[in-house]
Amino acid sequence: MICRTNQTQGEAGAALLISIITMTVLVGLSMAALTTGLGSKRQVGAELERTRALYAAEAGVAYALREIAHGAQPAMGSSDQRLAFGSGGYWGSAVQNADKSWTVTSVGETGLATRALEVVFTPQLGGIYDNALFAGNSSGDPTYTMKFGGTKTQADKITGNIYSGGNITLSGNATIDGTPRALDVVTAPKGAILPDKDGTARSAVQGESQPLPDIAGMHYETNNDVNVNTAFKAAKYASGTGGGKAWQLPATDPAHIFRLNPSDRTANTSTTAKDDYFLEDPYTTLKTDSKSDGTDPFMIQLSDPKVTKGATDGNRKLYYIDGNLWVHNLSAMSLEFADPSNGSGVQITLVVKGNIYISDNIFIKDKNKDGIALIALKDSAVKDSGNIYFGDPTFGTLEHMSAFMYAENNFYDNNLSATGSAVVSVDGNMTAGNQVSINRDSGTQHSKLTVNFDARVSTKQITLPGLPKATATQTGLKISLWREVAAP
Repeated sequence: MICRTNQTQGEAGAALLISIITMTVLVGLSMAALTTGLGSKRQVGAELERTRALYAAEAGVAYALREIAHGAQPAMGSSDQRLAFGSGGYWGSAVQNADKSWTVTSVGETGLATRALEVVFTPQLGGIYDNALFAGNSSGDPTYTMKFGGTKTQADKITGNIYSGGNITLSGNATIDGTPRALDVVTAPKGAILPDKDGTARSAVQGESQPLPDIAGMHYETNNDVNVNTAFKAAKYASGTGGGKAWQLPATDPAHIFRLNPSDRTANTSTTAKDDYFLEDPYTTLKTDSKSDGTDPFMIQLSDPKVTKGATDGNRKLYYIDGNLWVHNLSAMSLEFADPSNGSGVQITLVVKGNIYISDNIFIKDKNKDGIALIALKDSAVKDSGNIYFGDPTFGTLEHMSAFMYAENNFYDNNLSATGSAVVSVDGNMTAGNQVSINRDSGTQHSKLTVNFDARVSTKQITLPGLPKATATQTGLKISLWREVAAP
């Protein structure tokens, strides 16, 4: 019995020891589980705060984009005065770079979490005054192709960006020193699209759609400085230095720079559906500029007191014509606007509800201050309207235009392939709501087109009256960089 009793006591002690060990393990596991649970809860809470901080930073980016798109400098607050968002807020900076892009840094804060984003917005290249050539293809023609060609010295050369609402095709030795963008296809031989100045490759952009300007919203019929049709109700039929007799106004009237239906150009005016206004000053001396290089142009005086004493200042005005506008004289090869006496430069806009016919050269004197805009609007009652025609219908002598040109419909040519128009150059830009349809090939001859984009309107170096704007929904910006950075 003694042995049996001792065995029972030993078994009881072992069982007790096992229970203690088990309880210790269970308590340890429970404490570990509790610690893990509390840690996970804290981790989930921290991640939630980090997510909210990121949302706050994104809200700051969205605010900056809205302000920039509306032409305002974003006020992003500071670390001491952040802008509220949800349970936290954001602050940061928005800096415009030399290339007109914007770098936005937005810091979002929620609780103890802080996250930061760096975003770069760049201007879209689709604005009508941001391109050397623009054809919106508003008719939706699936076959439309903007063509460039020529070989050797007659090869087309475009300096600036291009947009086509259809296709772009380069052939021969034609080159583009810019970015060609097309809704459909860009076809070009190797080397036709020049690299950037730093040597990096520049490629075409395909499948991109660009907005047309809001012409209807401009209401030019009422929003103008000089209604030429109204002014010409007081016109008299008289001789002028430009040739023939025409309806014209006194030199004191700002609309005196036009002559209506001159008698020596009935061959031209008889072919159109509306009245024809010719851009020429009947009170200045007719000069031919026989070399067609702008050294001796037929001058147009806007408000020079020596010529138009007592006149209303005709500079910095938008002139509206319900009819056609011609830059076409039988004797003069070129015209130029004279700078007003204050020396601030010539800046005018000519808006025409009809067609614009450019047969003679247009020059500007001051390449920093002077700017001329020509806008052709469609007339719903006239099928042939809203177009800009290049070239002399008889002699084809057009060679140079310094102007910002917009045709709500198309660009066409008049005899550009004649011998006198072997080269046509544009300093400014050519923009069509529909198509740039200039045929510059005649047999084996190709009329060279050179377009040098003038960025002064795009960069706001000069401001021309009443230029059409993009549609209200178009921001004109795109995101070229979006990344998270270390919070300051």
